[in-house]
Amino acid sequence: MIKIIGLGPGSKEALTLGSIEVLRSCENIYLRTEKHPVVEYLKGLNISFSTFDNKYETMKSFDEVYISISEELVEKCRIYKEIVYAVPGHPLVAEKSVTNLIKLCEENNLEYKIYPAVSFVDAMVESLKIDPIEGLKIMDAFEIKEGILDRRVGTIITQVYNKFIASEVKLQLQDYYGDEEEIFFVRAAGVEGLESIRKIKLYELDRQEDIDYLTSIYIPEKKDYVGDFHDLVHIMEKLRGDNGCPWDKEQDHDSLKRYLIEETYEVIEAIEKTDDNMLWEELGDLLLQIVFHAQIGREENSFNINDVTKGICRKMIERHPHVFESTKVSSSTEVLDNWDEIKRINKGFSSYTEELEHIAKTLPALMRAEKVQKKAAKVGFDWDKIEDALSKVVEEYYEVRDVYKSNNRAKILEEVGDLIFSVVNVARFLDIDPEYALNYTIDKFIYRFRYIEETASKMGFDLKQMTLEEMDKLWEEAKKNN
Repeated sequence: MIKIIGLGPGSKEALTLGSIEVLRSCENIYLRTEKHPVVEYLKGLNISFSTFDNKYETMKSFDEVYISISEELVEKCRIYKEIVYAVPGHPLVAEKSVTNLIKLCEENNLEYKIYPAVSFVDAMVESLKIDPIEGLKIMDAFEIKEGILDRRVGTIITQVYNKFIASEVKLQLQDYYGDEEEIFFVRAAGVEGLESIRKIKLYELDRQEDIDYLTSIYIPEKKDYVGDFHDLVHIMEKLRGDNGCPWDKEQDHDSLKRYLIEETYEVIEAIEKTDDNMLWEELGDLLLQIVFHAQIGREENSFNINDVTKGICRKMIERHPHVFESTKVSSSTEVLDNWDEIKRINKGFSSYTEELEHIAKTLPALMRAEKVQKKAAKVGFDWDKIEDALSKVVEEYYEVRDVYKSNNRAKILEEVGDLIFSVVNVARFLDIDPEYALNYTIDKFIYRFRYIEETASKMGFDLKQMTLEEMDKLWEEAKKNN
């Protein structure tokens, strides 16, 4: 039998009579740590015990410590038949060693009994005078990276043992709350003579001199608007609701297509301008379109925003077996090959042609052409060298020249398309984005045209009054300037 008891948050008054009785009646007592205010009281009662403090000094991580403690306790129980394991606070509140121990006991058919105690949460609630019924989130400092922060409820972060951990916690919280968020620094909650509670700014957290194993922090809730993803979803729901916006309520998936495209291109423009302020704003506009479509899907009972996020999470895990599983890769090329192969399986493609057909027809034609060519090249359908691709451009040029004077519009369209497609092939061989290259040339054309117009205006001419030869002369001047 392993008797697992809690020593409370630190005050001897918080010890239960049952726990004291167990401690007095058992010979084999093990404390997770001697660093707890109530330990001096136990010594005064002539209670003998051993501790696992040495493990903290010899092992690399807390996880290793807690696993080692639980394994050793199981061995001690086999030897002595009955032992006591005592931990700070409540055994089942933020106590990983107990979680591990219970699992091992159940696996090994060992009997155990939990003796409840006042937890640090009880002490925090009492000291801060907060009501958990209004919403309270409790997080472990060691697992804060995996936690989900929410300003709508008060948050307690426990086990902020030292300045290093405090710094890690601060960095994680800053992205969500900001540097200036007011938090409560709480040390030794509920322990008379040791308790210290003070309001500080988040950026000051790791500058507190009295951080130790009794330290926790509390972040009060904010019931007003906080502007996170939850708020965006709620805003869109309200806009589409009975008392919402007439325009928003009229939209459907089809009517929103143009806005989705427009916002995407505005994001690209912000990236090309390297304008971070513009970028985060445009990304917000693009995110709005996704939430808009998700809300329509929810109203139609076809899908909702949770389906969207779950789907992309599942896809990212499936398409990255080298990260989430044991698959080994040596280059980004292998990553892309794996991605395509997994996609083939998931989509149920039975031929390479199906892969080509799956490339969206709504993509800009240059982008679609490049993607189709890359897919075909992966199975070996490609030129051996760039000279062959260049020769194809010349061939297609002559074919356009042969038909452009005819009345066969379908043939002219076909040959012009062939010419453009062959030029995209050359760009691909040179690792040049054809879409970017064409846009670059368009911008260059506009710059030179502006030069022609402005120069002509200074000379007192309107472009419509000038000959092509005169404009060409100014064009050549513009080329020298750019």
